[in-house]
Amino acid sequence: MALLLTLSVEHILLKCSYVLCFTIILHVLRLQTGSGSAWKGSGAKVAHGSSRELYSAILPGPRRFPGVPSPRLQEITRMPPSTSKFLGPCPDTPPGLKGPLNVDFDYKLTLDEVRKNISSPLKEGGRYKPLDCIAQQKVAIIIPFRNRHEHLKHWLYYLHPILERQQLDYGVYIINQDGEGVFNRAKLMNAGFVEALKEYDYDCFVFSDIDLVPMDDRNLYRCFQIPRHFSVAIDKFDFKLPSPANFGGVISLSKSQFSKINGFSNTFWGWGGEDDDLYLRVIFHGMSISRPDMVIGKYKMIKHVRDLHNEQNPVNADKVRHTKSTMNEDGINSLNYTVKEIVKDILYTWITVDIQAPLTV
Repeated sequence: MALLLTLSVEHILLKCSYVLCFTIILHVLRLQTGSGSAWKGSGAKVAHGSSRELYSAILPGPRRFPGVPSPRLQEITRMPPSTSKFLGPCPDTPPGLKGPLNVDFDYKLTLDEVRKNISSPLKEGGRYKPLDCIAQQKVAIIIPFRNRHEHLKHWLYYLHPILERQQLDYGVYIINQDGEGVFNRAKLMNAGFVEALKEYDYDCFVFSDIDLVPMDDRNLYRCFQIPRHFSVAIDKFDFKLPSPANFGGVISLSKSQFSKINGFSNTFWGWGGEDDDLYLRVIFHGMSISRPDMVIGKYKMIKHVRDLHNEQNPVNADKVRHTKSTMNEDGINSLNYTVKEIVKDILYTWITVDIQAPLTV
């Protein structure tokens, strides 16, 4: 009987020890973390008010209570926050197009006025992408440039709203020729192609003269299965295509198409010939040219005199006769230039390049 009583007392004392230890641990935790805070242990977030959760957290081994999943199970099955809207691709025909546009150059503009005219948010560098859908193409707009600042303001004023309505993921790159040497439009566009790809994985390239503005926003600045000629009906030419072989003004080529033909020639200094050479590169590589109709393809040209150091070069016409033999060695793979300056404006990325231009031809 005495032995049984002794065992019962020891059993009671042992249970009391467990309770005492548990009470001490609970008290220490409250002192360390403060009332109402949470304690993180064993991967679980535990409130001091729950002794069952505290027990589960501080004692080894999985402890399950009815209706309370283990902390580890909670981690595994936690779902990411749901979103109410998933963006789909933009439609083939953008819904916000206006069609024929009134284009007027008979007034002065400032860049601040141009910025105020932009309703959608542009990002630094003249970058934009639609907010309500995923653009079908990533388009770099490449503009060869020198001393045409008034033209640039008009181009930006009209083109940014048009490009936004066309739901393009696009960037505008002004490739400015440094110095007073002979102008080389084609080499500048090659440099623009290379520089734009350093910034973003563009898959389409639109090459545009600064003095041409479309008169219909249904003329989509995209790339197609074959190279595209946009400016087919310019007011200067009575809205007629000067030649079936014309491939100048505003054109587009995909990255693969442009790489396939080795880009533009780098050797056409002065005015004329580089667009004829490009047309032959396309033809010699088994492609043809696509165009919009003569209504959608209307353009208005800003009137101007020919630039200094961009005079017609009679040598260029002879170079076109040798395109087939020179196109694989003269182009992107032989391009050399030096970037002098890059400026990021909200309306454009301005890249000044030294293309080692001669002073005369």
